[in-house]
Amino acid sequence: MNPDLVQALREGDGLVRAREHPALRSTLHRERAAGRLTRLLPGVYCPTGRRAEPLLRLRAVGLWDRDAVLVGGAAARLTFWPDRRTDEVELASPRGLSAPAGYRVSRRRVPLELVVERGGLRHACAALAALDLAASSGPEVIDRCLRARAASLAELHRALALTSQRPGNRRRRELLHDSRDEPWSAAERLLHQLLREAGVVGWRANAAVVAGGRRFVVDVLFADARVVLEVDGREFHSSAEAFESDRRRQNLLVLDGWTVLRFTWRMLTVEPDAVLEAVVRATAAGPGHPRRRG
Repeated sequence: MNPDLVQALREGDGLVRAREHPALRSTLHRERAAGRLTRLLPGVYCPTGRRAEPLLRLRAVGLWDRDAVLVGGAAARLTFWPDRRTDEVELASPRGLSAPAGYRVSRRRVPLELVVERGGLRHACAALAALDLAASSGPEVIDRCLRARAASLAELHRALALTSQRPGNRRRRELLHDSRDEPWSAAERLLHQLLREAGVVGWRANAAVVAGGRRFVVDVLFADARVVLEVDGREFHSSAEAFESDRRRQNLLVLDGWTVLRFTWRMLTVEPDAVLEAVVRATAAGPGHPRRRG
């Protein structure tokens, strides 16, 4: 490969922008024709052996369109979902340029308050990325964002307010309302719904508790009644280490005077009345048990 091209690729960390290297234009075309270079986007090239690298494909966007912002799944990967696939890179641009396969451009301007610039990448913040995906993918995306603590519920509401004219916002508003107790999983979300619909009050989700000199975050906490609810989700596959850690935590909580109830996805979906009965009985036995509304 041409030494000047090798140097340009080294300086660009695997990418070269034709406009910045006019003397290499013929070399770029020749190397592409030989199969040694791939054009990721118009005017932006990388070694063919690296064309599938996710980060390289994301970085190419900034070289192609300086005003483009990575959104949706691409932004989610960079903020709260590091292992999300990016087979199709989504980006927003006020110019709405046409992009080749593997990229999808929406013509819109992302408010600057919701844009993060870091390491040569311009992408939507975690809150907007979650909202982008939630309209089509459902509440699990919001749960994942909250669980990663990449954005707060207040930040999600702010991102929605700053993009108030987008299609799909009615669905997004409904999801945020249903997320008002900040669930971290589908199972937690369902438990919160059961508690609210039954009028059970006096609880907080994902709250910190100190037991045995250690600090834990529990799924649902009734602080006054000294009751903790823990939920195993529908995709719960605990490793031996995680299983033992859960039991060790539960033992410390019990030894410090907490009542710990554990529920599974099946119990929440098939036996919701039994779940509520257990919660009411446990909390009623506490020193400051919560009451049902109404």
